[in-house]
Amino acid sequence: MSIKYVEELPGPDDIKKEFPLSSDYISKKAIFDKEISDILQGKSNKFLVIIGPCSADNEDSVCDYAARLAKVQEKVRDKLLLIPRIYTNKPRTTGDGYKGMLHQPDPEKKPNIHEGIVAIRRMHLKVIEESELFTADEMLYPENLSYLDDLMSYISVGARSVENQHHRLTASGCDVPVGMKNPTSGDLTVMLNSIYAAQQAHDFIFRGYSAQTTGNPLSHAILRGAVDKNALNIPNYHYEDLEHLYSLYMERDLKNPALIVDANHANSNKKHMEQIRIVKEVLHSRRYSKDIENLVKGVMIESYIEAGNQKIGEHIYGKSITDPCLDWNNSEKLLLEMAEIL
Repeated sequence: MSIKYVEELPGPDDIKKEFPLSSDYISKKAIFDKEISDILQGKSNKFLVIIGPCSADNEDSVCDYAARLAKVQEKVRDKLLLIPRIYTNKPRTTGDGYKGMLHQPDPEKKPNIHEGIVAIRRMHLKVIEESELFTADEMLYPENLSYLDDLMSYISVGARSVENQHHRLTASGCDVPVGMKNPTSGDLTVMLNSIYAAQQAHDFIFRGYSAQTTGNPLSHAILRGAVDKNALNIPNYHYEDLEHLYSLYMERDLKNPALIVDANHANSNKKHMEQIRIVKEVLHSRRYSKDIENLVKGVMIESYIEAGNQKIGEHIYGKSITDPCLDWNNSEKLLLEMAEIL
């Protein structure tokens, strides 16, 4: 094979021993996780908001953002549960471009995956310790999940990964909710099949072992919009889309029907300010229909300190180097308005 093995990486147990989660935070995470579980199962009327940068590219600005989020959480805790997006590996459609902190701890330097593993573990930990909010990340590489699985409270599987067998089976062994995005084609059957697979028990190969899982009953749907044959974005957050997904859920033998609406990506056509309108429309749809209210458990918002995005090397503090994000001031205002609406 034309693969050069550069370096044998440390195992997850070694990294966890070097950068452990304290027993105090293990207990706090159990409480946080139960709160998320209760929301997804309909035992709590709170609303989930998975919010943060498109890509967690800089430890200082990401932790600054999470600290601001923690202050807002205190104000909205009766209505919203905020989960900071700490997305450390980024899918790239063509394979080009910045692939996230896992690959490049410094976006202006060459990839170093060993240093990247340490950097993402340290950043997730620092966010937790400074904000007391537990984190969300994307499962881009299933076998890398073990480096962070004791820290994360929410995991998403992206539109380009949702059809992949290994992602589905790995999700079935996760102890926290895993959101399955609709594929870029928009085919909801693919997403629902992925949810079903993740909710079942499986035997498969994982990190060189024969592994067994018991299934993840909290696997659920994420609508993120689609792309048609002409490469035009098609939103799927409107009332009719939510109603249709509810009917599809009711036709299937799925546990805990639940939906998170991604307000960015193809839903917003990557126009970051549109997220404000989209979130408010979703909340309106929930008020209009009890079925939709019971189904839609939260939203995803891409948000950072500064609005928009920048090129690598421009060095604007707290501004995305991947997709454009909502700025902090508008994000805070939106969260407070959401709490009032709910």
